[in-house]
Amino acid sequence: MASFGHIANLERRFLLSTYNRYPVAFARGKGVFLFDLEGRRYLDFVAGLGVNALGHAHPRIVKTIREQAARVIHLSNLYYNEYQGQLAEKLCSLSGLQRAFFSNSGTEAVEGSIKLARLAGHRIGGEAKCALVALEGSYHGRTFGAMSLTGQDKYRKGFEPLLGDVKFIPRDDVDALRAAVNHNTSAIVLEPIFGEGGIYECSAEFLRECRAAADRHRAALIFDEIQCGLGRTGNIFAFQSFGVTPDIVVIAKPIAAGLPLGAFLAKEEFASSISAGQHGTTFGGGPLACRVALEYLAIVEEEKLLENVVRIGSYLQGQLQNLVGENGVREVRGRGLIQGVQLDRPARPIVEQALAEGVLFNSTQETVIRFLPPFLLEEKHVDKGIRVLKKLLKR
Repeated sequence: MASFGHIANLERRFLLSTYNRYPVAFARGKGVFLFDLEGRRYLDFVAGLGVNALGHAHPRIVKTIREQAARVIHLSNLYYNEYQGQLAEKLCSLSGLQRAFFSNSGTEAVEGSIKLARLAGHRIGGEAKCALVALEGSYHGRTFGAMSLTGQDKYRKGFEPLLGDVKFIPRDDVDALRAAVNHNTSAIVLEPIFGEGGIYECSAEFLRECRAAADRHRAALIFDEIQCGLGRTGNIFAFQSFGVTPDIVVIAKPIAAGLPLGAFLAKEEFASSISAGQHGTTFGGGPLACRVALEYLAIVEEEKLLENVVRIGSYLQGQLQNLVGENGVREVRGRGLIQGVQLDRPARPIVEQALAEGVLFNSTQETVIRFLPPFLLEEKHVDKGIRVLKKLLKR
C-alpha cells in the first residue's frame, strides 16, 4: 500500500490545486467509521459531505453493486434499462411529483431544472419570461448556471460574466421577494436549508410566500435539496418537513450510496415543456447507479432510518444546545442530521485538531462546524463526538 507521503506528493505534482485537503488518507470504511492507511479509526460526522447516509460498506449496497456490476454497468440512454423507470416511479411516488430526469451530479440537476423552467417560461410568456430569483448566501454548485444562482461572491468571483437576469434577495425577506418576482420571472430557486451557506433554514412562512409568488406569476418554484434531502431532515424530502411543495425538486448526494447520481423531479405542467433532444446525459441514470439507488431507498424504509434520523437528530441537537454560551459557541441550527454550530472564531483549527482525536468534523463559512453524519448514528457516537468537541472548544 502506498504511503501517505507518496499519495500527497503525487497529487501536489499532477492534480489541479483546487482542494485544501486535511492531512489524512482513508483506505476503507465500515458503518459510521473510516480507517486511514495505518488502520487508525475515525468516527465520521461528515459522511462524504452528506453522501454516505448509509455509512460505509453497507452489506446490502456492497451485494447490490457486486451483482449488478457482473451484469451490466453502463448502457447508453439510446436504450431502456431495467432500473431507470423503476427509480423514477419510486421517487415520483415518494415526492408527489410526476416526472424525473437523472444526471451525474447535483449541479447538473440544477442546470437541468433551470433549462426546464426557462422552456416553461418561454411557453407561457415568450422569450422575456426568463428571469431567475435566488437567495443571498445560497449555494447550488460550480457549473455556470448553478454558480449564477449561488448567492456568495467567493464562488462567483473571477468567472464572470455569468448567467444574466438573476436577482438575489435575503432569505426570509417577504417584501424583497414580492418586489423581485414579476411576470418575467421563470423560476424562484432556493435551498429550504442552506448547506454550504452555514445551515440556515428558510421559514415556513417565507416558503409559503415563495409558493404564492410562483403561482401568481406562473413561475417554477425550484427547491435544491441536494444536501438537505432524501432523509436528512427526517422526511424523505425536506419540503415535506415544511409543508410546501415545489414545482421542481433537485436531489443528489446520498441517492446512490456513493455512486455518482443526481436527479430533478418535476410537476407535469413543467415537465411537458421539454421534448426529445432538448436535454440529455451520457452517464446519468445508468443501470448500476439506479439499481443501487433503489436499494438505498429500500434500506432507508426497511431499516426505519428516518425514525432514527429524527431520534438521533434530536439527541444531537440537545447535546449541542448544551454547549451554547460556553467556549465561543454562539448558536446551534438545523434539524435531523443536518446541523451547524456557530462559533465566534474559525472552525477549521478545531476540525484539524479533531483528527488527532479520531473524529471527523467539517467546517463551512469559516466559523461553522457542520454535522452531516450517516443515518446509522447512535447516541454513543454522538456522546463521543460531543466529548471531543467540548475538549477542543475549551482548548
